Amino acid sequence: QVQLVESGGGWVQPGGSLRLSCAASRSLFSFEVMAWYRQAPGKQRELVARLPRWGSRNYADSVKGRFTASRDNANNTINLQMNSLKPEDTAVYYCYAEGSPPSWGQGIQVTVSS
Repeated sequence: QVQLVESGGGWVQPGGSLRLSCAASRSLFSFEVMAWYRQAPGKQRELVARLPRWGSRNYADSVKGRFTASRDNANNTINLQMNSLKPEDTAVYYCYAEGSPPSWGQGIQVTVSS
């Protein structure tokens, strides 16, 4: 397993931006897939962005065109740039690393409200 630590969450008004980061305790090359998930109150955890080691990133339809995920292999970090935030983006966001077993970060709160 790997230790994953998210940062960058907080409160923002609708239309604003936030950038989440997830620092891994070892090289990202160890993981075929990393991802961002989120869980809103009373809802199931859902995939936000999937970042394979090679190939195209995938995004949930609800965030396409607004969120951009990236892998910074040199710094063992993945990022999630979130623009044009909406109240429905309010959730706890989790970093994920595929593996056996998979690894999850502790989660970080993002609140979008006026």
